[in-house]
Amino acid sequence: MCTLAAYVGVWDDLPLLVAANRDEFLDRPAADPAVIAHSPWVVAGQDLTAGGTWFGVNQVGMVVGLLNRRREGGPDPQRRSRGLLCLEVLQTRSLAAAEACVRATAPEAYNSYNLLVADRHAAFVATNALGQVVVTSLPPGVHLLTNLELNDPTCPRIAKSSVLFRGVSRPRGDDVSRLIPPLRAILSDHTTALDPRAQTIDTLCVHLSGYGTRSSSIVAVDQDGRARYWHAPGPPCRTELAEVALPPG
Repeated sequence: MCTLAAYVGVWDDLPLLVAANRDEFLDRPAADPAVIAHSPWVVAGQDLTAGGTWFGVNQVGMVVGLLNRRREGGPDPQRRSRGLLCLEVLQTRSLAAAEACVRATAPEAYNSYNLLVADRHAAFVATNALGQVVVTSLPPGVHLLTNLELNDPTCPRIAKSSVLFRGVSRPRGDDVSRLIPPLRAILSDHTTALDPRAQTIDTLCVHLSGYGTRSSSIVAVDQDGRARYWHAPGPPCRTELAEVALPPG
């Protein structure tokens, strides 16, 4: 996943909404969202090569999203799959437990990552990019994350998408499903150039030879911790986001 927008405490009756695109090599096998763990249940896509996940929601309304960071020389294949960390965090039951899980991992055990962890109460981003695990709490607002720094204004993808994501409005009490079409339109972006420093078109929806946007996901969590999950099993520009059935409880 290479672009993630988190709406943290923006709406009183909808304290958390996360919209994300997953960019990946087209030949890396993956499964669509399903129950992949229990107690608590976890609904997430699954990487069929290493067994982890890049995005999911669990029984207590916690949303976790993983973004791989760039590393000079490329990823070290001897390190543990970052998707397994994402799955382990999804198997916790509170933000405090999730943070403890992340902090207990050796930073050198994984290639560099950005990890969003959020529920209806709070949110944080963890990264190991500087050789240590750093956890940053997110204040209320709209936050953008790619494979660079959180809300990094020098990242063309963040610079051009932040205005669009922050422009999404929702009347109080309006059905959250009405947010799906405008969010899909942003996730489908191919051409909008809001950052004049970008020398090439840096799009949200990526189509390259052998690599591109594989899927999109949107999860909304209400004030009672109830989650709703929408997923497109392909690039959002040509794939509808359909609601995923979540287990009860």
